[in-house]
Amino acid sequence: MRYQNSYAKLDPRLYHKQPPTALDNPRAGHFNLQVAEQLGWSEDKELMQRWVDIIGGHYVPDGFEPLAMAYAGHQFGQWAGQLGDGRGLLMAQVLDNNDTLQDLHLKGIGLTPYSRMGDGRAVLRSTIREYLCGHAFAQLGIPASNALGFVVSDTPVRREKMEAGAALMRVADSHIRLGHVEWIASFAPDLLGEFTDYMIDTYYPDCRDSEQPVLSFLSAVVERTARMIADWQLIGFAHGVMNTDNLSITGSTLDFGPFGFMERFNPAWINNHSDHTGRYAYQNQPAIGYWNLNVWLPHFMRLPGVTRETLADCLAPYETVFMQHYQQGLCRKLGLPHEQVSLGLAFDWLSLLEDNLLDYTNSFRALLGLIAPDNYPHEKQLLATLTHELSAEALTVWQDWRKRYLAQIATLSIDEVIENIENNNPVYVLRNDIAQRAITAAEQGQFDEVDRLYTLLATPYKVQELATVLDSSPPAPNAPQMPISCSS
Repeated sequence: MRYQNSYAKLDPRLYHKQPPTALDNPRAGHFNLQVAEQLGWSEDKELMQRWVDIIGGHYVPDGFEPLAMAYAGHQFGQWAGQLGDGRGLLMAQVLDNNDTLQDLHLKGIGLTPYSRMGDGRAVLRSTIREYLCGHAFAQLGIPASNALGFVVSDTPVRREKMEAGAALMRVADSHIRLGHVEWIASFAPDLLGEFTDYMIDTYYPDCRDSEQPVLSFLSAVVERTARMIADWQLIGFAHGVMNTDNLSITGSTLDFGPFGFMERFNPAWINNHSDHTGRYAYQNQPAIGYWNLNVWLPHFMRLPGVTRETLADCLAPYETVFMQHYQQGLCRKLGLPHEQVSLGLAFDWLSLLEDNLLDYTNSFRALLGLIAPDNYPHEKQLLATLTHELSAEALTVWQDWRKRYLAQIATLSIDEVIENIENNNPVYVLRNDIAQRAITAAEQGQFDEVDRLYTLLATPYKVQELATVLDSSPPAPNAPQMPISCSS
């Protein structure tokens, strides 16, 4: 691999160098060969042979420089002070096959100076969820961290009950969070200029060509964050903990904790059982993204040429970028061009889903069963299920919408409509219940279901023979969607 451990060369106040604390008897959970090939890991015989030892903390290869990052953050809208990598280590940074810098971050590998009241470990259930979700996002085409692999061990970890300790090698284009700047502003303000230069030169080098590189960089972060959250809304994803320490400066999804994919469409859905006020409900994510950036940006006023007015200019495009990306994506999900009549149809469609608590993923995909039922038998069945759940009154609304929709696509190329629907609406997402089945089997030492889901989610836009009915089945009508615990 091509190591480029630039973060380890920054001011030592920003991190603490230390080796991992090994897990007891680590064993293979799953290995992501696709990521290994992307990194060049697969070309190194020793790395391939010893990946369990590496992720389990028993072996640190030459070229690795493990360190725990310091950062701070606002959690649930409140200043939380110093945080940091409390159970993870940035093991190395490498250039991948696309010459993109990637962080190798080992999660669940022991105490650090930033552990606070934690034990430095991760449990198997949350490790499997993060592993599968990162993989799912990669195949859905949404920027996010992925993972090289995970291990399970004999190390006991107490959460609500005693569980098996696990570790995950997370791979991301950056682990620098909004909270890094918050930490610097509070604890090492003299580093702000140097650290900002590092962020620009490492992740936004094109901004160097601007007359005002810092403002160009800040604007780029705002726009990438807006597009990221629009992608979440389009796929029906709720992050669950949109604290400032959980948002990356690169606009890639980071920290898969109590996340969830929307099943029956309820914009007010809260998927984190610790979110008692609904701050991070699905429908609030765009506003929270704006709130986080609004908290983050003023710290840069310490730098020359950065004023409250120029920061306002950086933040101003957020809503426009979000709405444009979201609306365009929503129209593509319906196979329609981005125009006013399409948006009217799109928002009426969402209202139909919400009013009748229809399944978000299946309902969009079912449109193929309306347009080309002979070519899409799976989607034809989804459409039959959808209409069967509608009341007589709702059926009238559906028939009216269906008539308007078919009239609109009649003016378009049907092949292009079908292609857009098929390529923007997955058949499979990581529903909580299918993830839980894999977790339950893994806790008994069986990882076949993890492997099956890995394969299923590798091609989410195509119907697959290995799929079961349960893989695309929503919960029963009016059944609450399972909330996810923050404990991991």
